Amino acid sequence: MKSLEELKAIREKVQGTIGMRYEGEEQTRVLVGMGTCGIASGARPVLSALATEIQEQNLGYINLSQTGCIGSCIYEPLVEVIEPGKEKVTYVNMTPEKALEVLRLHLKEGKIVTKYTVGAAESKA
Repeated sequence: MKSLEELKAIREKVQGTIGMRYEGEEQTRVLVGMGTCGIASGARPVLSALATEIQEQNLGYINLSQTGCIGSCIYEPLVEVIEPGKEKVTYVNMTPEKALEVLRLHLKEGKIVTKYTVGAAESKA
């Protein structure tokens, strides 16, 4: 369990990226599932890693936010990427390292990281 001070620091980082508006383009939404199962599976460090990188790289076109249960508890932590005019992509079993790879490849370079998607996880089951 994180200390209250650590949780407040995470909250401040995330709030720094929530609601940012990017001039000239529609925003890409990134949702991190923060329901009970997501938190228990490690969603907080995932959210924190994404918030830090988005802020440090000044990626204002990305709107990072947390959401409640996404509905696929077996695949937690979950991260959904919703790009304007494209189909939603759901990433599963995220770790901070995997989330940063998704940030680099998908959100910055436009390449979906298929090996971390819900479709790839389902085919392994």
